[in-house]
Amino acid sequence: MSLQNEIKQLIIDCLDLEDVSIDDIDTDAPLFGEGLGLDSIDALELGLAIKKQFDVKIEANSEATKAHFFSVASLADFIESQRA
Repeated sequence: MSLQNEIKQLIIDCLDLEDVSIDDIDTDAPLFGEGLGLDSIDALELGLAIKKQFDVKIEANSEATKAHFFSVASLADFIESQRA
């Protein structure tokens, strides 16, 4: 499974999005607001799940973190940069 699909599955699992499949989540669409429509509580849960699954450090409330969480694509880039 690609990293992007792993992230999509993690979003579905950790946020209990029962009616959403990996194919329903656009890799480049915003996760918050108009895109997938996640909120700040979802962001917190997703951040914890990503830290746990991918063992990356995420700074709370930083502009960089907001940019990383823009889309699945930006999250994948961030995780890959942390692994390097």
